Amino acid sequence: MRPVFLLLALLPTLAQAWGNHSPMCYRAFERMPEVANAAAVKAEPLVDFLRDQERSIAMTLDAQEAWARAHLAGHAPRPEALRFVADAKRSDAERRAAFLRAVRLSPQSKLALYLQPDPRETEVTRPLIDAALVSATRPGAGSTQRFVALQPGESVAPLAVLASACDEPDYGHDLNLFDDNTGHPDYGFGNQPFGNPAVSIGSQAPFHMGFFHQGPVFNTLAPSFARTFTELRVQQYATLAVLAWQTGHAYWGWRFAGMALHHVEDLTQPYHSSAAPGATLGHMMWVNLKAQLGAPADRQGLVVLQGNRHFVLENFQTRWIIEAARKQQDGPLELALRDSARDARYPAWSVGYVRDVVAAEAFAAGPATDAAVVVGAPAKFVTDPNFDFAANEAQLGPELARDMQGRRDALQRQIAELLGHFGAHSRNALRGLLKQAAAPL
Repeated sequence: MRPVFLLLALLPTLAQAWGNHSPMCYRAFERMPEVANAAAVKAEPLVDFLRDQERSIAMTLDAQEAWARAHLAGHAPRPEALRFVADAKRSDAERRAAFLRAVRLSPQSKLALYLQPDPRETEVTRPLIDAALVSATRPGAGSTQRFVALQPGESVAPLAVLASACDEPDYGHDLNLFDDNTGHPDYGFGNQPFGNPAVSIGSQAPFHMGFFHQGPVFNTLAPSFARTFTELRVQQYATLAVLAWQTGHAYWGWRFAGMALHHVEDLTQPYHSSAAPGATLGHMMWVNLKAQLGAPADRQGLVVLQGNRHFVLENFQTRWIIEAARKQQDGPLELALRDSARDARYPAWSVGYVRDVVAAEAFAAGPATDAAVVVGAPAKFVTDPNFDFAANEAQLGPELARDMQGRRDALQRQIAELLGHFGAHSRNALRGLLKQAAAPL
């Protein structure tokens, strides 16, 4: 039997874990002294950092690649032709393109000067800008992102830079990077290990998911699921953040730190750390066997159910956070995000933290999370394998919101627990990066 497991046809928007990260990061960091008391920074275009620190960046990127080859199982080595080499004679545009190739980000990545304002700001005093200036992806139904432009040299609070950047990797950084994606660059990642390679937005999933704790039987039957690049992205952005802080480019220190945190935060979401939180390995094997024998309905039904439950969780987490922010109210989700007492429950930040702490905790929380979604949402949305909520979210979102009234307590409690993890791991990771930045060069 050829083990073509679940997620090979997962709906493409499942590459996003928590909807909009920025509102949650405002709450998670607004009372953290290292952020709240940090001095304002001056916004600068990426090319200014690249030009000023070209040689240091080249050495940092080489060190990143050496570390990944030594420590990340399943790492796809960066082709030598992509190596970032200092060249003072090239143009800023050429330098920027060379940097994107070396980090292996999409050539369409914007990395513009912008902020996503805190939704608690009832009046944004500057005009909003089109999302296309910030993101290479089109906003989905119910998108809550709002963007304003920053000017070079403008003074800005680190909290705003950090919280804005926490959402940024979902803006197209990881689209179409695999060999079987349409229009892919020659980045050496090989074929897409899971997800649908024909659907652009789904191609980012292997950079935002990490199935590290499925067990040896699952890994033997579905080895491609072990090929994820989340840890690579955390390390890349994190070391760039440290370099930027150490060399006087504090804006990019906070900005790259936020990007690193995005990938950490994605793995606090159980549907990003488990192939199917609501199904046992035996059940997955059974429906897969039936599909191989010509009866794929049960496997496809399980895929739809997992997708629907993920969407319901994300839909309500986003809705509750945004509604509370606009009303300037604190509820259980906001209190959980700020709960710094949780931080000391975990070990100090290290290179193994993402896999051994964050993903392990989220994997363990998978069954309880899936059960809370089933109990807390109307059955139509989470138990009918013939009902595809994701494909009809724009039309059915209001109906879901109406029918959820009176049934949401269990789901809200579980989301609050997960967002407590989100906040604690985000702060612990940031503390670790700031500590590294404070060490002598």
